[in-house]
Amino acid sequence: MNEDSEPGTVRPGGRTARVRASVLRAAGDVLAERGFAHLDLADVARRAGVGKTTVYRRWGAVAGLVADLLAEMVEESVPHAETGSLLNDLKANANLVRRTLCDPRQGALFKAVIAAATYDERTAQALRRFYDARVTEWAPCVTQAIDRGEVPAGTDPCEVIRAVSAPLYYRLLTIGEPPDETAAERAARAAAAGARAGVYVR
Repeated sequence: MNEDSEPGTVRPGGRTARVRASVLRAAGDVLAERGFAHLDLADVARRAGVGKTTVYRRWGAVAGLVADLLAEMVEESVPHAETGSLLNDLKANANLVRRTLCDPRQGALFKAVIAAATYDERTAQALRRFYDARVTEWAPCVTQAIDRGEVPAGTDPCEVIRAVSAPLYYRLLTIGEPPDETAAERAARAAAAGARAGVYVR
């Protein structure tokens, strides 16, 4: 393992990959059911059916386990849409976020990790890496819209993508309700309108 790597972030294969999948699934279950404060490596090992020493040796600490869980979620995320229209691409992005936050397990998991990131710096860093990866994946939608002349040159693609998901997360975290289809539609339309108006020009 590279000495600069976060524990658990080097990708394994074979039986090690199966162990990783089992442990990360168990960790996600605990986060969704009980929150970050109750995430215990020994409990995760028991749920996953693997030895405690395996978990401690590979991930080292809870923060390393959460970092790897978020890395896996990036790997499994849906690639960006290419509909030929910025608005439709942003609608696809908004609906992906909506489905994630409305999922009983995924929505609870994200709430737990976001809450933990407010006081655990390693978790905060892992969460930032997760969102950086997702924003980077979807940024080409805006770059293509610039090339088509839909939005002004100099528009910041990453800021447009962040503008789509921000109100959906805000709704979940402030009023405790996952966003519905209307909220997703509104978020996509607002971001597209702002982009066309030059709001996100650097």
